[in-house]
Amino acid sequence: MEKIIELISDEMKNAFEQAGYERELGKVTLSNRPDLCEYQCNGAMAGAKQYKKAPIMIANDVAAKLSDSSIFAKAEAVAPGFLNLTLKNEFVGAYVKKMRAEEKYGLEETTKPAKIVIDYGGPNVAKPLHVGHLRSAIIGESVKRIARYMGHNVIGDIHLGDWGQPMGLIMNELKIRKPDLVYFDDNYTGEYPAEPPFTISELEDIYPFASKRSKEDEAYKADAMACTYKLQSGVKGYRALWNHIIAVSVTDLKRNYERLNVAFDLWNGESAVHDLIPGMVDDMKKGGYAYVSEGALVVDVKEEADTKEIPPCMILKSDGAALYNTTDLATIMMRMETEKPDRIIYVVDKRQELYFDQVFRCARKTKLVKDDTELKFLGFGTMNGKDGKPFKTREGGVMRLESLIAEINEEMFRKIKESRDTSDDEAAATAQVVGLAALKYGDLSNQAVKDYIFDIDRFTSSEGDTGPYILYTIVRIKSILAKYRESGKDVQAVFSDIKAPVNDSEKQLMMQLARYNASIEAACEEYAPHKICAYIYDLANAFNHFYHETKILTEEDASRKAGWIALLALTRDVLETSIDLLGFSAPDRM
Repeated sequence: MEKIIELISDEMKNAFEQAGYERELGKVTLSNRPDLCEYQCNGAMAGAKQYKKAPIMIANDVAAKLSDSSIFAKAEAVAPGFLNLTLKNEFVGAYVKKMRAEEKYGLEETTKPAKIVIDYGGPNVAKPLHVGHLRSAIIGESVKRIARYMGHNVIGDIHLGDWGQPMGLIMNELKIRKPDLVYFDDNYTGEYPAEPPFTISELEDIYPFASKRSKEDEAYKADAMACTYKLQSGVKGYRALWNHIIAVSVTDLKRNYERLNVAFDLWNGESAVHDLIPGMVDDMKKGGYAYVSEGALVVDVKEEADTKEIPPCMILKSDGAALYNTTDLATIMMRMETEKPDRIIYVVDKRQELYFDQVFRCARKTKLVKDDTELKFLGFGTMNGKDGKPFKTREGGVMRLESLIAEINEEMFRKIKESRDTSDDEAAATAQVVGLAALKYGDLSNQAVKDYIFDIDRFTSSEGDTGPYILYTIVRIKSILAKYRESGKDVQAVFSDIKAPVNDSEKQLMMQLARYNASIEAACEEYAPHKICAYIYDLANAFNHFYHETKILTEEDASRKAGWIALLALTRDVLETSIDLLGFSAPDRM
């Protein structure tokens, strides 16, 4: 189904052509003066020099060709040469009615479906998720959902930090605290226990303790490095212990990501490519790409067009150890071999842009990717407190993600209990749904690359550009539809009864609905969930304006009422589809 802006522009382009002017001058945009018109065309201004005519003369010529248009109720030429456009109610009603009949409300899936891997999440095992993990998870999840909805084949990979020095630190500390564990007995030949010798809470206590001590105690650090070496060398006991660490950590991570309604198709980590690194390094040497510089193995990635210094990409340190660069490059190589993606998207803190620029350049130079493989860095800003600094707890520490979620849920629970009489269980269940919407919408409504202020009072408000406001709108529609059913009518039976609007607020609601497919398409092309947030906020505003001006359920004209109910059902469906793309849902009551 063609986008409404395309149909409008085609009508205008035909008029320019019929009036004797270049067709492409007929591009139409939304009006920047909605008090004067709905759409506008500035083509006459652009064509004045080319045709050596006053813009108003061109505009008048074009307007004359639109006098019997099936799309425009009014096409008015105004000085110095603008064309102000108002759509016919019948055209708008017919377009929205067709949306209801079409799959995905008229959205045209991509004609060139791509295989896409999205790398997002990126937590380290044995450490709790904190607020710094939030943006990667929810932006990546939304980008994944949007791309799938547009028809792409998308794979989400969490890319765990599960192989480096942190593992050695944990194992060394476990060895000190529990020296009798069989995993550390070099002479042990039996089966290792099926149950892990620790809990997630113990792991989360061990890592920060071990990390701090290693910075103060060189001998302790050396012992941890020895444990890392044993793990990476394949010592059975250490590998068995590592498997326990991974299993316990991943179980806890899945539980916490589930709270965010975030899911991954692959749970690969740095460990998945450990055995691939020697071969990759050897190929880089043989291909003449990698050379030794000050003891380290590096690949030059600078280009002639660079205006700033781009350091070489280090592949191995002087002691032969691999780095993040090494595992990221090996991960790209593995993905190209196993998934064969057309595109790999990294949803990462924007402060890592230079690092990923180096990695991407190195991957291309060393032929790890095909020439037409897209490597995309989707950088995001930080979530800050009201002081403008990265968000912290009241005590000044980094807040655990589950604590942040609990804080929002508690605030929503309090507001729900204040607003209506309901049981604690129902209020708590609703608070979880609305709290997630508050958190996700509060983040996603910002352009990803920008920093934003986390304001729990604003995010949980039911007024303004917030998640709860969107959900309140959906719940209001659901309530009206439920009352319609209670009167003995079938909502589904009137789905296709959408008619031409009879008042301005109804027309405005329809025109917002009609922009659905263009908004989703733009959000996908630009990796921009905030465009869906902006769309549904405008749609919710349009609906609420219509609701306050229209007596829907008390309308005596049954046909008109059926048309409004059909319009409400479509609005509900579009809103619920859109919030699912953002990764949250709406309750039936609030």
